[in-house]
Amino acid sequence: MKIVLPGGTGQVGTVLRRALTAAGHEVVVLSRRPTGRGEPGGEVAWDGRTLGPWTEAIDGSDVVVNLAGRSVSCRYTPVNLKAMMDSRVDSARVVGEAIAAAARPPKVWLQMSTATVYAHRFDAPNDEATGMIGGSEPGVPGYWGYSVDIATAWEREQEQADTPHTRKAALRSAMVMSPDRGGVFDVLLRLARLGLGGPVAGGAQYVSWIHDHDFVRAVEFLVARDDLAGPVNLAAPAPLPQRAFMRALRRAWGAPVGLPATKWMAELGAFALRSDTELLLKSRRVVPGRLLDAGFSFDHPEWPEAAADLVRRVRIR
Repeated sequence: MKIVLPGGTGQVGTVLRRALTAAGHEVVVLSRRPTGRGEPGGEVAWDGRTLGPWTEAIDGSDVVVNLAGRSVSCRYTPVNLKAMMDSRVDSARVVGEAIAAAARPPKVWLQMSTATVYAHRFDAPNDEATGMIGGSEPGVPGYWGYSVDIATAWEREQEQADTPHTRKAALRSAMVMSPDRGGVFDVLLRLARLGLGGPVAGGAQYVSWIHDHDFVRAVEFLVARDDLAGPVNLAAPAPLPQRAFMRALRRAWGAPVGLPATKWMAELGAFALRSDTELLLKSRRVVPGRLLDAGFSFDHPEWPEAAADLVRRVRIR
């Protein structure tokens, strides 16, 4: 198949590109800064906002997986929040326009979204059918609602695109755990190795995650299943509290100590890392209801085993 990955140069795009290329597919990455690599398909320049010659890559392709969007690993300033919103909405809009104008549109358009669309909660898991969309929870910082606004605007842009010959699904993805440098697992493992991987603000908040191999398998599953459209949660079926999540990671690495952090200490750490505490403190208890109902089987459903596999791959890379 010919698969186009708008915004495919980040961590998740690297995971997908590597696996899909190894499987024999032609993979074309749309990038604001193409590197001119020599892999089959290669990279094509686009700006993520306007139509241009890059649309030729989409016309005649089989699958589009749009991953474009400014990284959420940043300080949530008004400027950065606007950039996060605009980069997602603009790219989804222009991908929809390219598909609508194609003489041979792709059969499938998978649009990246986020599990952050769901409410901060502890009492029950969020699946696609019964999950609570966030944005109005009591007792959380008001700006957390902007992340939900971004996610809903992102999905709405895809939903409203006039692409009748292309099946559309929104990937409400949890954190994709891979051993690649600079990814979220790399950051968390570094904290554990430094002895800083203890409970944050008590550690009761849930962490949702998905192993990189299962993420790729889920994407391939959604491409193959003609009956799946709309929002789909891409998350392992066993989210767990942050304290248990980091304990399992420390055990996988062999780190004996994980110092706890209070909320204000987390604020200082996030400031030093030029990130935001929403990424640490929001309880993301998300489960993959539609995938499980459709018969998808996870190779890595439990975090302790997944963490051990990822640590093994880090050690041998």
